[in-house]
Amino acid sequence: MELAQIQAFIAAAERGSFVRAAQALILTQPSLSARIKALETELNTLLFYRLGRGVRVTEAGKAFLPYAQRALEALGQGRATLNALEKVANATLQVGSARAIGTYVLPEILARFKEEHPGIDVNIRTGRSTEVLQMVMDEEVQVGLARSLRNPDVLSTRLYDEEIALVSHPKHPFAIEGEANIYDIAKEPLILYDRDSSYFQLIDRVCREAGVIPNVGMILDSIEATKRMIERGFGVSFLPVHGISREVDIGTLALIRITEGHKVTLSTSVMVHRARIYSPAVLAFLGVLERMYEVSIAPLETVNTIVPNP
Repeated sequence: MELAQIQAFIAAAERGSFVRAAQALILTQPSLSARIKALETELNTLLFYRLGRGVRVTEAGKAFLPYAQRALEALGQGRATLNALEKVANATLQVGSARAIGTYVLPEILARFKEEHPGIDVNIRTGRSTEVLQMVMDEEVQVGLARSLRNPDVLSTRLYDEEIALVSHPKHPFAIEGEANIYDIAKEPLILYDRDSSYFQLIDRVCREAGVIPNVGMILDSIEATKRMIERGFGVSFLPVHGISREVDIGTLALIRITEGHKVTLSTSVMVHRARIYSPAVLAFLGVLERMYEVSIAPLETVNTIVPNP
């Protein structure tokens, strides 16, 4: 059974005429008739009643027609999937990322993504979360990873909540006690990261909501530099747990439990512009995020573009 025979059968069944079916398929009528005859021979049944200038589908033909249509549709989907794979394999993806996410989280995401889609090149731009949002809005990047922000022109999906932990030198009194309350923390010199960052704004808000004013002793523009200052005993800080795991493991930094329920967290989201069409590379990247974080990302629910499953 050949694809050309199936196409000829469906065309004739839908048009009730070998002549019109041949015209639609850009064939001669004898060629189309030969294909249908060969199909009838293989199926060992008559598919059409020949009625002078027209044809009528037999009961056997009516029974076979939906299967033929589904087979043709499945082949079309298979062809579209292969086309999508080819486009993905030769694509370049532009990703914007908040600096901390780009340093401590994105490498793991990219390792998974490149494992599934080795042919896609990825360009990364970093900045503050607000800057990443602007990159997405201005379509300078196709996908943004940042702390959760809202904008009507952007589709945003929360991926995970990250704890922002209190960190000190391992010989600091907080580390020896293993815990501290927000009021004692406010008396210590705080080493904070980037006054305009989500981290700084969150810590400042948590302190003020508790009725205390943070004692900011130093502000740096790098989490790595912040960690080095804590290791030298210049103060304590609040840092994302993803960014301190190595130092905690080797014992150069200590995690401190905050008492009285003052747990500090920040949400991380993936953002895309509210476009009607997303490239196969974008959809492939969002698919990886869906599987990694077990979330449902809006563009994958609303677009019809076929995303190949690796």
